[in-house]
Amino acid sequence: MTEKAPHAPWRNFYGRRKGHNLKPSQQRYLDEDLERLSPGPVDWENNPDRHPVDLAALFGGRPVWLEIGFGAGEHMVHQAGRNPDVGIIGAEPYLNGVAQLLGKIREAEVENLRVHAGDARDLFDVLPEGAIDRAFLLYPDPWPKARHHRRRFVTPEHLAPLARTLRPGALLRVATDIPDYVRQTLEEVPRAGFEWLADGPADWRAPWDDWLSTRYERKALREGRRPHYLTFRRHGAG
Repeated sequence: MTEKAPHAPWRNFYGRRKGHNLKPSQQRYLDEDLERLSPGPVDWENNPDRHPVDLAALFGGRPVWLEIGFGAGEHMVHQAGRNPDVGIIGAEPYLNGVAQLLGKIREAEVENLRVHAGDARDLFDVLPEGAIDRAFLLYPDPWPKARHHRRRFVTPEHLAPLARTLRPGALLRVATDIPDYVRQTLEEVPRAGFEWLADGPADWRAPWDDWLSTRYERKALREGRRPHYLTFRRHGAG
């Protein structure tokens, strides 16, 4: 007797899937490039048995990094250009941002990127355990109202599957300009199995050496908000 494929879990999704009408060029990027740059069948309809993504086939055995909520994709493309020996997967449910990223990929002519246009939790389902060497969570939606804090990424619902996909010793970088998001991050991420790598204020006030300031960050600086750069290491190394 064969087992039935699992049903898709019911998951709340908050935020926008699509904004203003896409430009004709952006729609063309989606039509021509998105399927080719997909990491594989991630959605429940096409992968109900949740078969793992074959990262070796995607990236030829290179280390794999993950960016969660890549916005318009400028950081992803920047990192891909700097690190051609690494494969990078990005997850972003906002279709307008995905279209912008695809345009940047064409312009930069980088080939070591894959794009999941959807909820990162669905991607976590099909990433092999311990397969990711570095993850980025950069300026996630702050959900500033107290009653919405449970919607933030830095909650067990998101952090537990993320931790499962990261190898022991892998790094997690978090950037935010919201002090209360920093508070919640420093409470929840260590509980999920991470160590905060900070010895003094410079370790969270100064950006990383390979950092590319995003459009969102520049807006935050203009409006007088201080960015925070937090680095964590997954427990279990060595």
